[in-house]
Order: sequence, then C-alpha cells, then structure tokens
Amino acid sequence: MNSNPGPGKTIERGQAGFDEALFDTSFSVDDPGVRPELIVQANDVSDVVAAVERANASDLKVAVVSGGHSWAQNHIRDGGMLIDLSRLNEIQIDAECKTAVVGPAARSGDIDALLAKQKLFFPVAHAYTVGMGGFLLQGGFGWNSRMMGLACQNVTAADVVLADGSLVHASESENADIFWAVRGSGPGFFGIVVRFYLKLHDRPKFTGIKLQVFQLKHLEDVLRWADEVGPTVSPRVEFQMVINRKPLGFFSHGIEVLCPVLADSRKEAKDAVSFIDKSPVRRKASLTLPVIPVSLTSVMRGAEKVVFVEGARWHTDNMWLKSPIDPVLPKLRAMAESQPAPPAHALWMNWNPISRDRPDMAFSLEAQSYLALYGAIKGETINPADETWATDHLRAMEHHGLGSQLGDENLARRATNFLKPDNLARLTSLTAKYDPNGRFYSFGHLK
Repeated sequence: MNSNPGPGKTIERGQAGFDEALFDTSFSVDDPGVRPELIVQANDVSDVVAAVERANASDLKVAVVSGGHSWAQNHIRDGGMLIDLSRLNEIQIDAECKTAVVGPAARSGDIDALLAKQKLFFPVAHAYTVGMGGFLLQGGFGWNSRMMGLACQNVTAADVVLADGSLVHASESENADIFWAVRGSGPGFFGIVVRFYLKLHDRPKFTGIKLQVFQLKHLEDVLRWADEVGPTVSPRVEFQMVINRKPLGFFSHGIEVLCPVLADSRKEAKDAVSFIDKSPVRRKASLTLPVIPVSLTSVMRGAEKVVFVEGARWHTDNMWLKSPIDPVLPKLRAMAESQPAPPAHALWMNWNPISRDRPDMAFSLEAQSYLALYGAIKGETINPADETWATDHLRAMEHHGLGSQLGDENLARRATNFLKPDNLARLTSLTAKYDPNGRFYSFGHLK
C-alpha cells in the first residue's frame, strides 16, 4: 500500500518538524518529556537496514514504532534513534493458499476489509487502526482468538532486521530461535520485524453483538456470575464487561456486558449468547438487547472511538486474575468508585481459551480472566489520582494476579511478570546472542 518508494526521511532533534514527527507516532497526546536524537521515517526494508547500520556506526541505541498504539509509549526514549515503520504497510493476500504477507504498519481494519471480500479471516486487533507490528509481537489478543488461537500463533514466519543490520527469514524451520522470540516478546524483541507471514482461516458467516447494562450497585453480583459462567461460555463469544461512568444509554455509573459473537449462522450465535438471558442476574439488568447483526468493520470502528479517543493522555495497566473472584471484589469496588471521568474505563474479559496447548513460543502467561484499567485525562487540568489510578489499584491487588500481558502494560510504573520465568530467561539469553551490544532498547522498565 506504500505508494512512496523513495528513500526515507531522517529528522534530527532540533530540526523544524521534529516534535510533530515524534508525536505523530503516538495516538496518546502524553508528552513523556524525553526525546530521541533523530527519527528515521523508513519507506522500505532497505531504509530499515540502512538505519540500523547508521546506528551501529554512530553507537546509537534504537527504538522502533509501527502502528503507534503503545499505551506506555515504549518507543519514545531519551536519546538514540527512533525508526518509524508506519509506511511499511503492505498487504498481500493469497486466497487460494489461505496465506497473507503484511508489513508491521498494516492496519487491522484494512486487513480485515480485504479478507472479507474473499471470505477469509485473521484474528486482527479489536480496533481498526492498530498496526500488526506491536500487536503480533506481544501475542495478539484478536477477534476470535479464543477459537482460533492468539494472532501470533497464526504467524508462520517473519522477516527480521537484526542488530548487525542483517536481514533474516525466521520460521519453525529457519532461524527457529528468532521465530520463537517473534511470537510474544513484545517491545523487548532484539530485532525489527519488517514483514509477517500469516495463516488465514475461513470467515465466520455471521457477526453480531449482545449487550446488557447494569447499574454499578450490582457490581459484585455481576462479577461473581461472570467469573462462574466464564469457563462454560462458547469460544465463539468474546464475553467482556466495561465499567465506566457513562455506559450506553445511561448517565450514571454502570457496567456494560458486551458479547461480540462470530458464528456460522444467526441461530448458532443466539445459542452461544443465550447464557446472558438465562443468568441469575438477568432481572437486575437495566437494559438487555437481543443479538444485533453487525459488520466487524462497524464494531472495530466503534472500539476505536472508545479506546483511542483523540486528545487524551492515557495511563493504563493490566493483570491476569487468579480464581476465585470473591477475595478481589472489595478492591474491584474501590477501583470502580474511584474511576476517573470518561473516556477512562475498566475492562474485565473472560479469556478461558478453548485450549491452553500453546506452541513453544515466547508468549507464556495467561489465566482464566483478564483485567485492564484505562486511565485517561483530557484537558489541561490534571488530578494526580487520575494519572495513577490504573497502576495504584492494580498494585493493590497484585497478589490476586499472575502478572500482566504486554499489550496494555505499564512496566515503567509497575514492573511485573509478563512471561514465565523460563521463557524470560530464554529471551534474555537470545537477546545477548543476537544483540550483544544492546543496540535495541529493551522493555519500558529497563531503561
């Protein structure tokens, strides 16, 4: 899709347009107060190779950005070089072989729209503009991932520029250790993925959504029910709850029960979400709607408006929750009652994948359910409690969790586990092997 094959542009700190170029790489308007020494806007793979070679010659550390949806802005570092991959957005689809090749900046919504025309599917990100780079590297909790596996499980190979400037192909049969790290190492990866190779699936024939809304006073009852029923929910359903101060159709604090469902018929979808209508908390709901047919594009556009609100500064954090839910309920109540104004929100997600038999890959940490807090500040007035809301509350309930996942992390503020110990040790060893001079920045808490 990149129509500009010319050489990439380099902007040095202090030059006109530097800050504009820097903040174009992030959806959040938060200014972390640090700056790289230069930004390389790569137009193709050769630009990426040349940038890494320049970094080696000048002894500059390297940060990388593709889609720009890092909540923690992991790519904005103090000093060094920032390589902007946002122009590497190719999408090539082989419908007959059910495969695709995409650039790191290919957008989820664009990929899905092209696949829909050929009745094919890939578990892309839930919001339209999320790029493949960071999404796939951190694991990829995409559409229908409970059914089809994490998005990174559906990556069959990757082209990677390593710290010495070499371009290698990595798969299960070629550079397998690099491929192992591609699937789940997140912003701590020791290279730059410039191309992903994807396995595609037949497209579900029906997409719909079931909605229910509760007042906040029912929080404990709703969460107990959700935690209990979660393991029995069809993997075709993305059973989740959003807690916010202005739920759909109401102007008071509440809980939206959202159940997108991807099935092969409307009847199958209705059967899959029937647990909502049969629940013991059904009579306490202020609103319950039937399954509404909706295109995946529309849902992704809607998600975009909720999670990537323009003009907001975001402070997020997350954790995998242990069972049972009862011991953590008082802390969840405190979290909800201190929630900042919209667009801040909290997400509880039923994970319970159809199978925990994952391939051997860097990604390794998950649990029955997932909690993410999305703190947001709009305007010039800053309430310090709003800025630390996400990390403060998750720190208070850390002993109820197993660690975090890299998509919504805030490791610079709250360091926590994100891989199993053996996997982290292996990633550390591979990083020492392939990036012995520490050319690439590591995770946010490892400056």
